[in-house]
Amino acid sequence: MVSINDVAKKAGVAKSTVSKVLNNYALVSDETRLKVEKAVEELGYVPNSVAVSLSKKEFNRVGLIVDIRHNSQFVDEISMQYLTGAFEKAKEYHIEVVTFFSSQFDEMNYKQVTAYLKSQRINCLIIYNLSIENKNLYKIIEKKKFYCVLVDSPITNDRTSSVSLDHYSAQYEVAKKTLLENSYIDRVLYIAGGAGGYITNRRLGAMKKLQEELGFELIVKHGDFNEYKAREITFEYGKESNAVVCASDLMAIGAVFALTEMDIYRPVCGFDGIRLMGYTKIAMNTVKQNFKLKSKQAFDELKKLLDGEKGQYTEIPYEVCKIDYMDVIQK
Repeated sequence: MVSINDVAKKAGVAKSTVSKVLNNYALVSDETRLKVEKAVEELGYVPNSVAVSLSKKEFNRVGLIVDIRHNSQFVDEISMQYLTGAFEKAKEYHIEVVTFFSSQFDEMNYKQVTAYLKSQRINCLIIYNLSIENKNLYKIIEKKKFYCVLVDSPITNDRTSSVSLDHYSAQYEVAKKTLLENSYIDRVLYIAGGAGGYITNRRLGAMKKLQEELGFELIVKHGDFNEYKAREITFEYGKESNAVVCASDLMAIGAVFALTEMDIYRPVCGFDGIRLMGYTKIAMNTVKQNFKLKSKQAFDELKKLLDGEKGQYTEIPYEVCKIDYMDVIQK
């Protein structure tokens, strides 16, 4: 078996330097880091902590990677539901979990991310809302270095499964319900999520299909799942539109309060089913997701991968509804 001494000898550095690179210490020159990474890859070196786990067949440490950059304003709701579901399933399966934020890997290259995760004895990953910005995570999935389950991303392979709802159908249904509940709609403002993302593209496709069917003008602006941006977009385009369809509840809240400040009424709908919608006391259609269930299902799919099954796509249900204040207050 290749040892850390072998890596140090091949890279021409001290054993302690190899250890620093593997543990992502900052005080290592780029030149030295590249030498060590090259030696690790060429020799196929696996850190001792990982090698011990592999020798005991303990594939039992999962990294939960959460992206909060676009959801920071309501992280306590969606992300906590995700994590609660994951922790409950981890306890059921007796699997250890470690939580990471995707922003932790922004300054690392692919090899550094891989080495860092392995140094933490991570063998499996559950990745929530994989962003197009996370190139290193895409490469990890492509290289099949870990067992992976992606929540709300469509990628599958032998070692990767995907858990999602049908974003196309859900967006189509909630938007159509909202528009048909109102008598005259010829111009719709659609406040989408982040440009180029999988979820954004699926939901935007649904709006274009609905546009073809109902014959309205569609104005598309990207609010990046941000309440403030949605508010500003609504100030600029809301008055000339007959309805506002938003790709998240948070953006819908921003839109409806902007309309209120302008003293005009437009039907507004959202997407997600977060509790905050109920506290606005404004009845809006939304797509209610069960984030906790989605996370639990992701753990079930990970267990299947560990048991030798190939990756697959699994769809979970959703509900088009209105969230009332009485539905969210604690009794």
